[in-house]
Amino acid sequence: MRHIRALVRASVLTIWTLFVFAILVGGVPFAFRNRARWRALVFHKWARGSARILNLRIHVSGSPPTPPFLLVSNHLSYLDVVAYASQVSCVFVARSDLAQWPVIGPLCRSAGTIFVDRESRRDVVRVNQLIDRALARGLGVVLFAEGTSTAGDRLLPFKPSLLEHAARTGCGANYAALSYRAGDDDPPASESVCWWGDMTFVDHLVGLFHLRRINARVNFGDDVIRAANRKELAERLWLAVRERLGSEVRARDHEFQQLDC
Repeated sequence: MRHIRALVRASVLTIWTLFVFAILVGGVPFAFRNRARWRALVFHKWARGSARILNLRIHVSGSPPTPPFLLVSNHLSYLDVVAYASQVSCVFVARSDLAQWPVIGPLCRSAGTIFVDRESRRDVVRVNQLIDRALARGLGVVLFAEGTSTAGDRLLPFKPSLLEHAARTGCGANYAALSYRAGDDDPPASESVCWWGDMTFVDHLVGLFHLRRINARVNFGDDVIRAANRKELAERLWLAVRERLGSEVRARDHEFQQLDC
């Protein structure tokens, strides 16, 4: 039964993705006023449909921000994109190698994803300019400031390099905390939903298709955080997201900090 469920989900998700991709590309020439908003809207619809296909049940706390916004979050999995895009119309900042992935790469490029090579200072400058432009167009931008994904057992320090616009203009950044829980009969979310370490994408995705249900909790912050410089802003955002993640993750994070000392 689990294998049949996985096969059906994979097939339906593929068909849904190809269908939306055709609408996305075909509708761009007719989106005269704001092609970027058109891409974000279609990507939002794709995410909502994909969540249903995967039986991803998203529980939201707080109020999602209204575009334009810069939203900073922790990062657990490629599924984070579905969780956030299903709730807000936005574009994402993602690592540059994602653009070369089959199927996912073309979809992300068509949806207006901003790709960044974090190892290149010159590219960080370019991406900050793209974030400026996206916000000027009235878009929401979602940034995973840890720079990598984790098992959800700790919150890595936030990298300040892409917070230049929020600090320089004084507009600040919104924040949210994301967590997952798998079904009672499924492996724990840290192994089955979170994608981290040396997990291979294909094997992880196949396992994800086998899960009966995935619960995601998106906890949006109530305020906009501002700071005089991007390093201070990154620290304040980190504290705010850590607080939203709850006491269990804070306790685990404290244990990791003790081990690091």
